Amino acid sequence: MTPAPIAESFAARGYAIVPDALDPADCAALRARAEAIVDAFDPLDAGVPFTTDDQQARDAWFLESGDRIRCFLEDGALVDGRLAVPRDRAINKIGHALHALDPVFAPRSTAARWRPLLTAVGLADPRAVQSMYIVKGPGQGGEVAPHQDGTFLYTAPLTTVGLWFALADADRHNGCLWALPGAHRGPLRRRYVRAGDTTRFVELDDTPLPPFGAPAWVPLEVPAGTAIMLHARLPHASEQNRSDRARPAYAIHFVDRRAQWAADNWIVPAD
Repeated sequence: MTPAPIAESFAARGYAIVPDALDPADCAALRARAEAIVDAFDPLDAGVPFTTDDQQARDAWFLESGDRIRCFLEDGALVDGRLAVPRDRAINKIGHALHALDPVFAPRSTAARWRPLLTAVGLADPRAVQSMYIVKGPGQGGEVAPHQDGTFLYTAPLTTVGLWFALADADRHNGCLWALPGAHRGPLRRRYVRAGDTTRFVELDDTPLPPFGAPAWVPLEVPAGTAIMLHARLPHASEQNRSDRARPAYAIHFVDRRAQWAADNWIVPAD
């Protein structure tokens, strides 16, 4: 897809689908690197606050991940302090500075590499501020509730653009993305902000959305290697992976350096 159709689709629907953004070797390399990170991670022996009732420690594990690479567990993966599922199914995602720190992810994440796509949708001086690998393991990958990326990564004016890469075929059976085409023209509904050592949501607009699963929601079923570009205000979501196939994905979020980064954003990005 050339820049003009990307811009047209992005403006009309709030997303653009870019085939063959990553080649099979790229997809394989990112999957293998993520598997190595998961294999090296032991939540029971890493000083990680997953087995504690200290919510402040759990919050810190999340809030301090903007310039680090950390693993996050699926709900229910730990029972009585022990993994209840195999390790490769226990991890929900890896974040949030793969784009800056990891030797395999970083060269595939630069603003320079994706500049033609990003400038096509209005980012004159793009900067990557967050990245995450979503595991979405077979029969385990949890549901992601409807949300807007601008809620979590806010600039004034709002410039956030998500690049979501399918690292395996993604369909409605294994938890593909769903979106509300055109809903990016609506308001940003809320913001997720840092409040001292914790976080909270700030409600901005209570305009209701069609409930997830209503006919207005459409599945974005794409083959491996496809990139989906997401507008900051586009509501999107994914269902639980109920199949016997993994649905790994890699997401990078970019903003325009000319915009003002909100000081109360939850994340402190790697520079």
